[in-house]
Amino acid sequence: MSDEPTPARTAPGHAVVVGGGLAGITAALRLADSGLRVTLLEGRPRLGGLAFSFKRGDLTVDNGQHVYLRCCTAYRWFLERVGGAHLAPLQPRLDVPVLDVGHPRGPRLGRLRRTALPVPLHLAASLAGYPHLSLAERAGVGRAALALARLDPADPALDGIDFATWLTRQGQSPRAVEALWDLIGVATLNATAPHSSMGLAAMVFRTALLSDPGAADIGWAHVPLGELHDTRARRALDAAGVRTELRAKVTAVLPGPHGRWVVDVPGERLEADTVVLAVPQREAHDLLPHGALDDPGKLLDIGTAPILNIHVLYDRAVLRRPFFAALGSPVQWVFDRTDASGYTDGQYLALSQSAAGDEIDEPVSVLRDRYLPELERLLPAARGAKVRDFFVTRERTATFAPTPGVGRLRPGARTHAPGLHLAGAWTATGWPATMEGAVRSGFTAAGAALSALGRPHVHPLEEAA
Repeated sequence: MSDEPTPARTAPGHAVVVGGGLAGITAALRLADSGLRVTLLEGRPRLGGLAFSFKRGDLTVDNGQHVYLRCCTAYRWFLERVGGAHLAPLQPRLDVPVLDVGHPRGPRLGRLRRTALPVPLHLAASLAGYPHLSLAERAGVGRAALALARLDPADPALDGIDFATWLTRQGQSPRAVEALWDLIGVATLNATAPHSSMGLAAMVFRTALLSDPGAADIGWAHVPLGELHDTRARRALDAAGVRTELRAKVTAVLPGPHGRWVVDVPGERLEADTVVLAVPQREAHDLLPHGALDDPGKLLDIGTAPILNIHVLYDRAVLRRPFFAALGSPVQWVFDRTDASGYTDGQYLALSQSAAGDEIDEPVSVLRDRYLPELERLLPAARGAKVRDFFVTRERTATFAPTPGVGRLRPGARTHAPGLHLAGAWTATGWPATMEGAVRSGFTAAGAALSALGRPHVHPLEEAA
Protein backbone atom coordinates (compact mmCIF):
# COMPACT_ATOMS: atom_id res chain seq x y z
CA MET A 1 0.00 0.00 0.00
CA SER A 2 1.23 3.51 -0.76
CA ASP A 3 2.60 5.88 1.86
CA GLU A 4 0.53 8.85 0.65
CA PRO A 5 -3.22 9.04 1.24
CA THR A 6 -5.30 8.42 -1.86
CA PRO A 7 -8.74 9.83 -2.58
CA ALA A 8 -11.72 8.21 -0.89
CA ARG A 9 -13.39 5.39 -2.80
CA THR A 10 -16.92 6.27 -3.79
CA ALA A 11 -18.13 3.36 -5.91
CA PRO A 12 -21.52 2.04 -4.75
CA GLY A 13 -22.01 -1.40 -3.27
CA HIS A 14 -18.68 -1.42 -1.47
CA ALA A 15 -18.17 -3.48 1.70
CA VAL A 16 -15.10 -3.31 3.92
CA VAL A 17 -14.33 -6.24 6.20
CA VAL A 18 -11.86 -5.52 8.98
CA GLY A 19 -10.04 -8.68 10.08
CA GLY A 20 -8.84 -11.70 8.11
CA GLY A 21 -9.58 -14.53 10.50
CA LEU A 22 -12.19 -17.18 9.73
CA ALA A 23 -15.03 -14.79 10.58
CA GLY A 24 -13.72 -12.04 8.30
CA ILE A 25 -12.88 -14.38 5.42
CA THR A 26 -16.36 -15.90 5.63
CA ALA A 27 -18.08 -12.51 5.70
CA ALA A 28 -16.00 -11.28 2.76
CA LEU A 29 -16.80 -14.36 0.67
CA ARG A 30 -20.52 -14.14 1.42
CA LEU A 31 -20.67 -10.42 0.60
CA ALA A 32 -18.74 -10.90 -2.63
CA ASP A 33 -20.88 -13.86 -3.62
CA SER A 34 -23.90 -11.56 -3.28
CA GLY A 35 -22.51 -9.05 -5.74
CA LEU A 36 -20.82 -6.46 -3.53
CA ARG A 37 -17.37 -5.08 -4.16
CA VAL A 38 -15.40 -6.16 -1.09
CA THR A 39 -12.15 -5.05 0.49
CA LEU A 40 -10.69 -7.23 3.26
CA LEU A 41 -8.16 -5.55 5.57
CA GLU A 42 -5.89 -7.63 7.82
CA GLY A 43 -3.18 -6.19 10.04
CA ARG A 44 -1.07 -9.35 10.07
CA PRO A 45 1.04 -10.53 7.12
CA ARG A 46 -1.27 -13.55 6.68
CA LEU A 47 -4.86 -14.66 6.88
CA GLY A 48 -6.29 -17.19 9.33
CA GLY A 49 -6.45 -15.32 12.63
CA LEU A 50 -5.49 -17.59 15.52
CA ALA A 51 -5.51 -20.78 13.44
CA PHE A 52 -2.35 -20.42 11.39
CA SER A 53 1.03 -21.93 10.48
CA PHE A 54 4.58 -20.68 10.50
CA LYS A 55 8.00 -21.92 9.38
CA ARG A 56 10.60 -23.25 11.82
CA GLY A 57 13.59 -24.24 9.73
CA ASP A 58 12.34 -26.86 7.29
CA LEU A 59 9.20 -27.53 9.35
CA THR A 60 5.77 -26.03 8.80
CA VAL A 61 4.29 -25.67 12.28
CA ASP A 62 0.68 -25.03 13.27
CA ASN A 63 0.46 -22.62 16.18
CA GLY A 64 -1.85 -25.13 17.83
CA GLN A 65 -3.84 -28.25 17.12
CA HIS A 66 -7.32 -27.45 15.85
CA VAL A 67 -10.05 -30.03 15.29
CA TYR A 68 -13.68 -29.86 14.29
CA LEU A 69 -16.68 -32.20 14.47
CA ARG A 70 -19.14 -33.46 11.93
CA CYS A 71 -21.77 -31.23 13.53
CA CYS A 72 -19.65 -28.18 12.62
CA THR A 73 -21.60 -27.58 9.45
CA ALA A 74 -20.46 -23.98 9.01
CA TYR A 75 -16.76 -24.83 9.18
CA ARG A 76 -17.38 -27.71 6.79
CA TRP A 77 -18.95 -25.16 4.42
CA PHE A 78 -15.79 -23.05 4.79
CA LEU A 79 -13.57 -25.99 3.91
CA GLU A 80 -15.66 -26.74 0.83
CA ARG A 81 -15.71 -23.07 -0.16
CA VAL A 82 -11.91 -22.79 -0.14
CA GLY A 83 -11.45 -26.19 -1.79
CA GLY A 84 -9.91 -27.87 1.22
CA ALA A 85 -12.44 -30.38 2.54
CA HIS A 86 -10.41 -33.35 1.30
CA LEU A 87 -7.38 -32.04 3.22
CA ALA A 88 -9.19 -32.13 6.58
CA PRO A 89 -11.19 -35.37 6.54
CA LEU A 90 -13.51 -36.62 9.26
CA GLN A 91 -13.28 -39.95 11.03
CA PRO A 92 -15.72 -42.51 9.62
CA ARG A 93 -16.95 -42.90 13.21
CA LEU A 94 -16.02 -41.26 16.51
CA ASP A 95 -13.09 -43.12 18.10
CA VAL A 96 -11.06 -41.48 20.87
CA PRO A 97 -8.34 -43.50 22.63
CA VAL A 98 -8.12 -42.44 26.28
CA LEU A 99 -5.02 -43.58 28.19
CA ASP A 100 -5.03 -43.44 31.99
CA VAL A 101 -1.55 -43.63 33.51
CA GLY A 102 -2.73 -42.78 37.01
CA HIS A 103 -4.59 -46.03 37.66
CA PRO A 104 -3.30 -47.94 40.72
CA ARG A 105 -2.95 -51.14 38.67
CA GLY A 106 -0.98 -49.45 35.91
CA PRO A 107 -1.79 -47.75 32.60
CA ARG A 108 -5.18 -48.57 31.12
CA LEU A 109 -6.46 -47.77 27.65
CA GLY A 110 -10.12 -47.04 27.06
CA ARG A 111 -12.00 -45.77 24.03
CA LEU A 112 -14.92 -43.46 23.45
CA ARG A 113 -16.54 -44.82 20.31
CA ARG A 114 -19.92 -44.71 18.65
CA THR A 115 -21.96 -47.19 16.71
CA ALA A 116 -24.50 -46.60 13.96
CA LEU A 117 -27.41 -46.96 16.40
CA PRO A 118 -29.69 -43.95 16.95
CA VAL A 119 -29.10 -41.42 19.72
CA PRO A 120 -28.54 -42.09 22.61
CA LEU A 121 -27.86 -45.79 21.97
CA HIS A 122 -24.93 -44.91 19.68
CA LEU A 123 -22.68 -44.40 22.73
CA ALA A 124 -24.22 -47.02 25.03
CA ALA A 125 -21.78 -49.81 24.28
CA SER A 126 -18.76 -47.52 24.59
CA LEU A 127 -19.95 -46.12 27.90
CA ALA A 128 -20.79 -49.58 29.25
CA GLY A 129 -17.23 -50.73 28.60
CA TYR A 130 -15.40 -47.50 29.50
CA PRO A 131 -12.76 -48.73 31.96
CA HIS A 132 -11.99 -45.34 33.51
CA LEU A 133 -15.30 -45.19 35.39
CA SER A 134 -16.95 -47.57 37.83
CA LEU A 135 -20.21 -49.29 36.93
CA ALA A 136 -22.14 -46.85 39.13
CA GLU A 137 -20.36 -43.86 37.55
CA ARG A 138 -21.19 -45.10 34.06
CA ALA A 139 -24.86 -45.41 34.98
CA GLY A 140 -24.73 -41.92 36.49
CA VAL A 141 -23.26 -40.50 33.30
CA GLY A 142 -26.12 -42.03 31.34
CA ARG A 143 -28.68 -40.37 33.61
CA ALA A 144 -26.91 -37.01 33.34
CA ALA A 145 -26.87 -37.30 29.55
CA LEU A 146 -30.62 -37.83 29.52
CA ALA A 147 -31.03 -34.78 31.75
CA LEU A 148 -28.87 -32.76 29.33
CA ALA A 149 -31.11 -33.77 26.46
CA ARG A 150 -34.04 -32.06 28.19
CA LEU A 151 -32.27 -28.69 28.53
CA ASP A 152 -32.51 -25.68 26.25
CA PRO A 153 -28.97 -24.25 25.88
CA ALA A 154 -30.47 -20.88 24.95
CA ASP A 155 -32.22 -20.59 28.34
CA PRO A 156 -30.63 -17.49 29.96
CA ALA A 157 -30.84 -19.14 33.37
CA LEU A 158 -28.31 -21.77 32.28
CA ASP A 159 -25.79 -19.10 31.39
CA GLY A 160 -25.81 -17.91 35.00
CA ILE A 161 -24.62 -21.16 36.57
CA ASP A 162 -21.45 -23.15 36.11
CA PHE A 163 -21.22 -26.61 34.61
CA ALA A 164 -19.66 -28.12 37.76
CA THR A 165 -22.64 -27.08 39.89
CA TRP A 166 -25.04 -28.73 37.47
CA LEU A 167 -22.93 -31.90 37.32
CA THR A 168 -22.87 -32.10 41.13
CA ARG A 169 -26.66 -31.79 41.19
CA GLN A 170 -26.77 -34.72 38.76
CA GLY A 171 -24.69 -36.86 41.11
CA GLN A 172 -21.53 -36.84 39.01
CA SER A 173 -18.43 -37.87 40.94
CA PRO A 174 -15.11 -35.99 40.69
CA ARG A 175 -13.78 -38.97 38.76
CA ALA A 176 -16.63 -38.82 36.24
CA VAL A 177 -15.96 -35.13 35.74
CA GLU A 178 -12.25 -35.75 35.18
CA ALA A 179 -12.53 -38.87 33.00
CA LEU A 180 -15.41 -37.79 30.80
CA TRP A 181 -17.04 -34.39 31.20
CA ASP A 182 -13.83 -32.35 31.49
CA LEU A 183 -12.02 -34.60 29.04
CA ILE A 184 -14.41 -33.30 26.39
CA GLY A 185 -15.35 -29.97 27.94
CA VAL A 186 -11.85 -28.59 28.43
CA ALA A 187 -10.97 -29.31 24.81
CA THR A 188 -14.13 -27.69 23.41
CA LEU A 189 -14.76 -24.89 25.91
CA ASN A 190 -11.16 -24.11 26.97
CA ALA A 191 -12.21 -24.17 30.62
CA THR A 192 -12.82 -26.69 33.35
CA ALA A 193 -16.37 -27.35 34.56
CA PRO A 194 -16.29 -24.85 37.49
CA HIS A 195 -15.35 -22.06 35.06
CA SER A 196 -17.74 -22.95 32.24
CA SER A 197 -21.17 -21.51 31.58
CA MET A 198 -23.77 -24.24 31.85
CA GLY A 199 -25.46 -22.82 28.76
CA LEU A 200 -22.34 -23.27 26.63
CA ALA A 201 -21.63 -26.70 28.12
CA ALA A 202 -25.18 -27.83 27.38
CA MET A 203 -24.84 -26.58 23.83
CA VAL A 204 -21.60 -28.52 23.29
CA PHE A 205 -22.74 -31.82 24.77
CA ARG A 206 -26.26 -31.73 23.33
CA THR A 207 -25.06 -30.86 19.84
CA ALA A 208 -22.04 -33.15 19.71
CA LEU A 209 -23.30 -36.19 21.59
CA LEU A 210 -27.09 -36.06 21.62
CA SER A 211 -28.21 -34.62 18.28
CA ASP A 212 -27.12 -37.18 15.68
CA PRO A 213 -25.10 -40.42 15.88
CA GLY A 214 -22.26 -38.98 13.80
CA ALA A 215 -22.26 -35.45 15.20
CA ALA A 216 -19.07 -35.91 17.27
CA ASP A 217 -16.95 -37.62 14.60
CA ILE A 218 -13.64 -35.74 14.64
CA GLY A 219 -11.89 -34.07 11.73
CA TRP A 220 -8.54 -32.32 11.56
CA ALA A 221 -6.22 -30.86 8.96
CA HIS A 222 -3.77 -33.31 7.39
CA VAL A 223 -1.90 -30.32 5.96
CA PRO A 224 -0.67 -27.17 7.68
CA LEU A 225 -3.50 -24.87 8.76
CA GLY A 226 -1.95 -22.13 6.68
CA GLU A 227 -2.71 -24.14 3.54
CA LEU A 228 -6.43 -23.99 4.39
CA HIS A 229 -6.89 -20.69 6.20
CA ASP A 230 -4.35 -18.58 4.31
CA THR A 231 -3.25 -20.00 0.94
CA ARG A 232 -6.54 -21.55 -0.16
CA ALA A 233 -8.62 -18.87 1.52
CA ARG A 234 -6.69 -16.16 -0.33
CA ARG A 235 -7.21 -18.06 -3.59
CA ALA A 236 -10.97 -18.23 -2.95
CA LEU A 237 -11.09 -14.52 -2.07
CA ASP A 238 -9.20 -13.62 -5.24
CA ALA A 239 -11.54 -15.73 -7.34
CA ALA A 240 -14.53 -14.01 -5.74
CA GLY A 241 -13.08 -10.60 -6.64
CA VAL A 242 -12.23 -9.56 -3.10
CA ARG A 243 -9.41 -7.08 -2.74
CA THR A 244 -7.31 -8.41 0.16
CA GLU A 245 -4.78 -6.18 1.88
CA LEU A 246 -2.36 -7.63 4.43
CA ARG A 247 -0.33 -5.58 6.91
CA ALA A 248 -3.22 -3.12 6.73
CA LYS A 249 -3.95 -2.15 10.33
CA VAL A 250 -7.21 -0.19 10.54
CA THR A 251 -6.84 2.93 12.66
CA ALA A 252 -10.39 4.30 12.56
CA VAL A 253 -13.92 3.45 11.46
CA LEU A 254 -16.00 6.61 11.20
CA PRO A 255 -19.40 7.68 9.90
CA GLY A 256 -19.00 9.21 6.45
CA PRO A 257 -21.13 11.38 4.19
CA HIS A 258 -24.52 10.27 2.87
CA GLY A 259 -24.89 7.42 5.38
CA ARG A 260 -21.68 5.71 4.30
CA TRP A 261 -18.60 4.74 6.31
CA VAL A 262 -14.97 5.81 6.26
CA VAL A 263 -12.26 3.28 7.12
CA ASP A 264 -8.73 4.55 7.67
CA VAL A 265 -5.53 2.57 7.23
CA PRO A 266 -2.05 4.06 6.96
CA GLY A 267 -1.79 5.67 3.55
CA GLU A 268 -5.39 5.17 2.47
CA ARG A 269 -8.95 6.15 3.31
CA LEU A 270 -11.74 3.89 2.06
CA GLU A 271 -15.45 4.70 1.85
CA ALA A 272 -17.92 1.87 2.23
CA ASP A 273 -21.66 1.26 2.21
CA THR A 274 -21.26 -1.36 4.91
CA VAL A 275 -18.49 -2.43 7.31
CA VAL A 276 -17.97 -5.70 9.16
CA LEU A 277 -15.68 -5.56 12.18
CA ALA A 278 -14.31 -9.11 12.45
CA VAL A 279 -11.60 -8.48 15.04
CA PRO A 280 -11.14 -9.49 18.70
CA GLN A 281 -13.49 -7.91 21.20
CA ARG A 282 -11.01 -5.42 22.63
CA GLU A 283 -9.98 -4.22 19.19
CA ALA A 284 -13.63 -3.94 18.21
CA HIS A 285 -14.27 -1.87 21.31
CA ASP A 286 -11.54 0.57 20.34
CA LEU A 287 -12.83 0.94 16.76
CA LEU A 288 -16.56 1.23 17.48
CA PRO A 289 -17.95 4.74 17.04
CA HIS A 290 -19.89 6.34 19.89
CA GLY A 291 -23.41 4.99 20.26
CA ALA A 292 -22.87 1.83 18.21
CA LEU A 293 -23.64 -0.33 21.26
CA ASP A 294 -25.66 0.48 24.37
CA ASP A 295 -22.82 -0.53 26.65
CA PRO A 296 -19.57 -1.04 24.73
CA GLY A 297 -17.75 -1.63 28.02
CA LYS A 298 -19.29 -5.08 28.11
CA LEU A 299 -16.86 -6.08 25.37
CA LEU A 300 -14.00 -5.45 27.77
CA ASP A 301 -15.69 -7.68 30.34
CA ILE A 302 -15.50 -10.68 28.01
CA GLY A 303 -12.44 -12.42 29.38
CA THR A 304 -9.89 -14.45 27.48
CA ALA A 305 -8.45 -17.91 28.05
CA PRO A 306 -5.05 -19.25 26.98
CA ILE A 307 -3.98 -22.42 25.20
CA LEU A 308 -0.44 -23.79 25.47
CA ASN A 309 0.93 -25.99 22.71
CA ILE A 310 4.00 -28.17 23.22
CA HIS A 311 5.92 -29.50 20.23
CA VAL A 312 8.29 -32.47 20.51
CA LEU A 313 10.36 -33.94 17.67
CA TYR A 314 11.70 -37.45 18.24
CA ASP A 315 14.25 -39.33 16.19
CA ARG A 316 11.87 -42.28 15.76
CA ALA A 317 8.19 -43.20 15.86
CA VAL A 318 6.86 -43.36 19.43
CA LEU A 319 3.08 -43.20 18.79
CA ARG A 320 1.13 -45.53 16.51
CA ARG A 321 -2.19 -43.65 16.62
CA PRO A 322 -3.02 -40.29 15.04
CA PHE A 323 -4.00 -38.92 18.47
CA PHE A 324 -5.06 -39.81 22.00
CA ALA A 325 -6.27 -38.18 25.20
CA ALA A 326 -4.62 -38.71 28.58
CA LEU A 327 -5.79 -39.09 32.17
CA GLY A 328 -3.69 -39.14 35.32
CA SER A 329 -1.19 -36.79 33.71
CA PRO A 330 -0.84 -33.08 33.01
CA VAL A 331 -0.86 -34.06 29.33
CA GLN A 332 -4.31 -33.53 27.79
CA TRP A 333 -4.37 -34.38 24.06
CA VAL A 334 -1.49 -35.58 21.87
CA PHE A 335 -1.50 -35.48 18.05
CA ASP A 336 0.89 -36.86 15.44
CA ARG A 337 1.83 -33.93 13.17
CA THR A 338 4.72 -35.65 11.36
CA ASP A 339 3.37 -35.77 7.82
CA ALA A 340 1.57 -32.42 7.97
CA SER A 341 4.71 -30.60 9.08
CA GLY A 342 7.08 -32.16 6.57
CA TYR A 343 9.21 -33.79 9.28
CA THR A 344 11.17 -36.76 7.90
CA ASP A 345 13.66 -37.67 10.63
CA GLY A 346 11.33 -39.36 13.13
CA GLN A 347 8.01 -38.34 14.64
CA TYR A 348 6.59 -34.96 15.59
CA LEU A 349 4.05 -34.85 18.41
CA ALA A 350 1.97 -31.81 19.34
CA LEU A 351 0.43 -31.53 22.80
CA SER A 352 -2.64 -29.31 23.07
CA GLN A 353 -3.07 -27.95 26.59
CA SER A 354 -6.29 -26.01 27.03
CA ALA A 355 -7.27 -23.90 30.06
CA ALA A 356 -3.54 -23.40 30.58
CA GLY A 357 -3.60 -20.32 32.78
CA ASP A 358 -1.21 -21.84 35.32
CA GLU A 359 1.38 -22.75 32.68
CA ILE A 360 1.10 -20.24 29.88
CA ASP A 361 4.08 -18.18 31.07
CA GLU A 362 6.26 -21.03 32.33
CA PRO A 363 9.80 -21.09 30.88
CA VAL A 364 10.46 -23.63 28.16
CA SER A 365 12.99 -25.37 30.40
CA VAL A 366 10.36 -25.94 33.10
CA LEU A 367 7.85 -27.26 30.58
CA ARG A 368 10.47 -29.55 29.06
CA ASP A 369 11.30 -31.02 32.48
CA ARG A 370 7.60 -31.54 33.16
CA TYR A 371 6.33 -32.93 29.88
CA LEU A 372 9.09 -35.12 28.49
CA PRO A 373 8.90 -37.51 31.48
CA GLU A 374 5.12 -37.52 31.13
CA LEU A 375 5.36 -38.53 27.50
CA GLU A 376 7.70 -41.35 28.52
CA ARG A 377 5.09 -42.50 31.06
CA LEU A 378 2.37 -42.43 28.41
CA LEU A 379 4.43 -43.80 25.52
CA PRO A 380 6.97 -46.49 26.45
CA ALA A 381 8.60 -46.16 23.00
CA ALA A 382 9.60 -42.59 23.89
CA ARG A 383 11.87 -43.78 26.71
CA GLY A 384 14.69 -44.70 24.38
CA ALA A 385 14.08 -42.02 21.78
CA LYS A 386 16.20 -38.93 21.26
CA VAL A 387 14.49 -35.56 21.40
CA ARG A 388 15.68 -33.57 18.40
CA ASP A 389 13.68 -30.46 19.25
CA PHE A 390 11.33 -29.19 21.94
CA PHE A 391 9.53 -25.87 21.68
CA VAL A 392 6.26 -24.25 22.71
CA THR A 393 3.72 -21.90 21.17
CA ARG A 394 1.57 -19.78 23.43
CA GLU A 395 -1.78 -18.24 22.61
CA ARG A 396 -2.51 -16.12 25.68
CA THR A 397 -5.83 -14.93 24.31
CA ALA A 398 -6.71 -18.04 22.31
CA THR A 399 -10.45 -17.89 23.05
CA PHE A 400 -12.95 -15.87 24.97
CA ALA A 401 -13.44 -17.25 28.49
CA PRO A 402 -16.71 -19.23 28.62
CA THR A 403 -17.44 -18.19 32.20
CA PRO A 404 -20.95 -18.13 33.68
CA GLY A 405 -22.69 -14.94 32.62
CA VAL A 406 -20.65 -14.45 29.45
CA GLY A 407 -23.80 -14.85 27.36
CA ARG A 408 -25.18 -11.46 28.43
CA LEU A 409 -21.92 -9.81 27.37
CA ARG A 410 -21.77 -11.17 23.80
CA PRO A 411 -23.30 -8.78 21.27
CA GLY A 412 -25.19 -9.73 18.14
CA ALA A 413 -24.02 -8.86 14.64
CA ARG A 414 -26.13 -5.71 14.34
CA THR A 415 -25.13 -2.47 16.01
CA HIS A 416 -27.09 0.76 16.46
CA ALA A 417 -24.97 2.29 13.71
CA PRO A 418 -26.63 1.50 10.36
CA GLY A 419 -24.26 -0.37 8.10
CA LEU A 420 -21.83 -1.41 10.86
CA HIS A 421 -21.79 -5.07 11.89
CA LEU A 422 -19.79 -7.31 14.21
CA ALA A 423 -18.31 -10.76 13.62
CA GLY A 424 -16.05 -13.05 15.59
CA ALA A 425 -16.35 -16.19 17.67
CA TRP A 426 -16.89 -13.94 20.72
CA THR A 427 -20.17 -12.55 19.35
CA ALA A 428 -23.55 -14.11 20.15
CA THR A 429 -23.28 -17.25 18.05
CA GLY A 430 -24.58 -19.64 20.71
CA TRP A 431 -21.31 -21.59 20.31
CA PRO A 432 -18.12 -21.48 22.36
CA ALA A 433 -14.96 -20.02 20.84
CA THR A 434 -14.42 -22.49 18.02
CA MET A 435 -13.71 -22.33 14.31
CA GLU A 436 -17.37 -23.22 13.85
CA GLY A 437 -18.47 -20.23 15.91
CA ALA A 438 -16.19 -17.92 13.94
CA VAL A 439 -17.59 -19.02 10.58
CA ARG A 440 -21.16 -18.80 11.85
CA SER A 441 -20.53 -15.23 12.99
CA GLY A 442 -19.30 -14.39 9.49
CA PHE A 443 -22.54 -15.78 8.06
CA THR A 444 -24.62 -13.72 10.46
CA ALA A 445 -22.73 -10.46 9.93
CA ALA A 446 -22.83 -10.79 6.15
CA GLY A 447 -26.53 -11.64 6.25
CA ALA A 448 -27.27 -8.61 8.41
CA ALA A 449 -25.28 -6.36 6.10
CA LEU A 450 -27.03 -7.68 2.99
CA SER A 451 -30.46 -7.32 4.59
CA ALA A 452 -29.72 -3.71 5.54
CA LEU A 453 -28.69 -3.01 1.94
CA GLY A 454 -31.81 -4.68 0.59
CA ARG A 455 -29.82 -7.40 -1.15
CA PRO A 456 -31.57 -10.78 -1.48
CA HIS A 457 -29.62 -13.65 0.00
CA VAL A 458 -30.04 -17.16 1.36
CA HIS A 459 -28.18 -18.54 4.37
CA PRO A 460 -25.40 -20.78 3.02
CA LEU A 461 -26.43 -23.75 5.15
CA GLU A 462 -29.94 -23.46 3.75
CA GLU A 463 -28.43 -23.36 0.25
CA ALA A 464 -26.60 -26.60 1.05
CA ALA A 465 -29.83 -28.17 2.26
